[in-house]
Amino acid sequence: MTPNQPDFDSAHFRATLGRFATGVTVITTMQPDGKPVGVTISSFNSVSLTPPLIVWSLMQSSHLLPLFTSGQAYVINVLSHQQQELAMRFARGPSETRYDGLPDLRTEAGTPWLGAECAAWMECRPHAHHEAGDHIVLIGQVERCAHGENAPLIYHRGNFNLTPAAGAAA
Repeated sequence: MTPNQPDFDSAHFRATLGRFATGVTVITTMQPDGKPVGVTISSFNSVSLTPPLIVWSLMQSSHLLPLFTSGQAYVINVLSHQQQELAMRFARGPSETRYDGLPDLRTEAGTPWLGAECAAWMECRPHAHHEAGDHIVLIGQVERCAHGENAPLIYHRGNFNLTPAAGAAA
C-alpha cells in the first residue's frame, strides 16, 4: 500500500462519513435569467467569526457551480426538522424544477430564500474557492444572517433524524 492509495473503497468511506451527524442546508441563488435555484448540501461549517466566514463544498461536475463562484450572493438555508421534504426536493431531479410551486421569497438584497421556517439562514458573497478532489470547497463571507427557534434537520447514516440512537447497529 502506498501513502496515496487508501485501503478502502468509496462506499466504505461514505459509510464511515455517515457516522458523523450533520445539519442539512439548501443553498439558493439566482440563475442568469433571474429564476431561483438551489441545491441540498450537508457539507457546511463555520470558518471564522471575524470576518464572518462559512465553508461548504459542491461537486466539480455540478452545472450549478458557476453560479456559486461568479460573485453573486447566495443564501445558506439551514433547514428545520419540519423541512425534510425541501431537503429531498433540492437534492433530486432537475434543478430547474426544484422551486416549482414554492413562494418566491427574497432577502432584502434580492437573493432567493426559503423562509422563516428555516432554523437559520445566512446571505453570503463568495470569498474564495479551492479544488479538492472531486469537489470545490467554497468559502462565503456572511453579509446578513438570522435564526429562529425551530430545531434543525439532522442527517445521519443516510437518513434524517433528530436523535441518532446510541449504540445502533451498523
